[in-house]
Amino acid sequence: MIQRILGFLFLFLSISAFVQCARRGTPSGGDKDITPPKLIKAEPKNMSVNFKEKKIRLYFDEYIKLKDVQNQLIISPPLKYTPLISPQGSPSKFVEIIIKDTLKQNTTYTFNFGQSIIDNNEGNPNRFLSYVFSTGDYIDSLSVSGVVKDGFQKNADTFISVMLYEIDSTYTDSTIYKRPPNYLTNTLDSTTIFHLRNLKEGKYALFAVKDEAKNNIFDQKTDKIAFIKDTLSLPTDSIYLLTLFKEVPNYSISVPNFASSNKIIFGYQGLGKDIEITPLTKLPDTVKTLVTKEPKKDTLNFWFTPFKTDSIVFMVTNTKEKLRDTFSVKTRKVGLDTLNLQPNQRGTLKFGNPLYITSNTPITKVDSTKISMIRKDSSTVKMHPTLDRKDNKVAINFDLEPNEKYDLKLLPGAIEDFFGTVNDTLLYPFTTQSLADLGNLRLTLEGEVTYPLIAQLTDEKGVTKKEIFATKPGVLEFSHIEPAKYVIRVIHDTNGNQKWDTGNYLQKLQPEKVSYYPTVLEVRANWELEQTFTLLK
Repeated sequence: MIQRILGFLFLFLSISAFVQCARRGTPSGGDKDITPPKLIKAEPKNMSVNFKEKKIRLYFDEYIKLKDVQNQLIISPPLKYTPLISPQGSPSKFVEIIIKDTLKQNTTYTFNFGQSIIDNNEGNPNRFLSYVFSTGDYIDSLSVSGVVKDGFQKNADTFISVMLYEIDSTYTDSTIYKRPPNYLTNTLDSTTIFHLRNLKEGKYALFAVKDEAKNNIFDQKTDKIAFIKDTLSLPTDSIYLLTLFKEVPNYSISVPNFASSNKIIFGYQGLGKDIEITPLTKLPDTVKTLVTKEPKKDTLNFWFTPFKTDSIVFMVTNTKEKLRDTFSVKTRKVGLDTLNLQPNQRGTLKFGNPLYITSNTPITKVDSTKISMIRKDSSTVKMHPTLDRKDNKVAINFDLEPNEKYDLKLLPGAIEDFFGTVNDTLLYPFTTQSLADLGNLRLTLEGEVTYPLIAQLTDEKGVTKKEIFATKPGVLEFSHIEPAKYVIRVIHDTNGNQKWDTGNYLQKLQPEKVSYYPTVLEVRANWELEQTFTLLK
C-alpha cells in the first residue's frame, strides 16, 4: 500500500516537473513597451532667457530616432535658414540642433517637435514636445487657440499652418504673400485644433494656410487660405474659427498650343468669361473661326477651318482687367479633330440624371426629326432634343419609366458640327431599373435655414450624387436613388447662382457656408427614409 502511494507521489512530481520545464521553455517575452521617450535634460535649459547659443541638445532616457522631422518640427517665429538637426536615421540618446540664423532680439522662440521624436524599439512618440527660449529677459506667455475647418469638404486637411502677423507700420494686406509670419504653429494628424503659445501682447492678423511649398507664405496658385476679418488683440480669451478655401486664381494666360490642324487651345487661370481671342494675322476669307470653352476645364478652344500657313499671331484680351497679350503660334503636322458623338450615360439610365449627347467638335445644328426613342414594345417615346451651345451637348428630354428598355436612334444628319460634318446612323440601347431596387429620402431642414440653398447627397468621399436647388421651405424629395451610404451637404447659396462660391482674401470675402449632417445615412432598396437636419449658425 505504501509502495503504491509512493509510486503515485513520484508520478505526480514527475509530471509537475515536466510541466514546469515546458513552461520555462516558452517565454512570453514580457509586456510591449508603450512608454514614450522622456526628456531628462536640455542644454541650454528649456525656458532659458537671454539666449545666445548656436547649439541645443535635448537628452532622453532611452535611444530615440527622428521621424518626418522636416514636416513635424514647427519653429516660431520661423527661421530664415533651416537648422541642422541630428541624428538623421541612426538611434541616439540626444537630439542636437545647430542654429544658422542670427536670432532676433527680445524674442521668444518655440521649437515644437510634434510627433517626430520616437523611441528606437517600438516607435512610441513623445507627443508635442516643445523647447522654448527667449533672447530677452523674459518668456512671452500669451496664447491664442481655435479650430480650422474646410470651407467645402467635410474634413479639413492635415498639417495646416496657422500664422500670426503683427500689425505694425510695415504690415499690409499683401504681407502674407511676401514674408513669413511672426508666429507659427500647425494642426497635426486628424485634429483641426490649434494653439499658438508664448506670444507677446499686441495686435495681429490671423491666418491659416495649407502651405504646399512649406515656405511659410501664401501662394494663391497652390495654397488654401483662411482668415479672420477683424484684428486679433492679445491678450484674448476668444476661440477662433478659421474656414479654409481655395481662391479662384488671378487671371493669367498660358502660351497657346496648336493641338490639331483645326484647333488651337488657350489655357488660362481665373475667369474665362472676360477673355477675347483675336487673330492679328490676316486670315483668308474662306476661313471660318469659332471660340468655345472646353467643358470642365480652364481652356478656350479656337476652332478654324484648315488652311496653309506657317504661323498665326493672336491678341488675347481680358476685357474686365484690361490686360493684353500677344502670341505667335506655329503650325505643325497634327491630325484633325473630327465629329465624335458620345452619350453621357451607357447601359442603365439613372432616374433624375439627364441624358445628353456630347461632341468633341462644336455642334451647330440639330435635326430633331432624325432623332427618335423607341420602347421595348416598339412604341415611340415623346422627346425634345435641345442644343446646349454653352456646354456643347444635345439634351434628350423625356419621361423615364421603370423596368423599360429604350433604343435612342440618330439617323444620318441628326447632328452637324462647325465644319459641316454630320453623324452616321447611331443606335444607343438603354435599360432602367425597377423602383423596388431603389430607395427614397425625404429631407426636412430646420433651425437656421436661409434660402436659396442647395441640398446635396454625396458619397463618403464628397462626390455629389444628387442635388436639389430650393428657393423656399418645403420637404426635399430625393427620389429613386441607388441603395448606398450617403452624406448630406447643404450649401447656403447666398447669391442664388446654384453653385458654391469660394472666398477671396484681398476682397475680404468668406466662402459661402456649407453644412454637413453629422452622420452617414444608409439608403436601402424599396425603402422610404425620412430625416430632419437642424442647421446651426
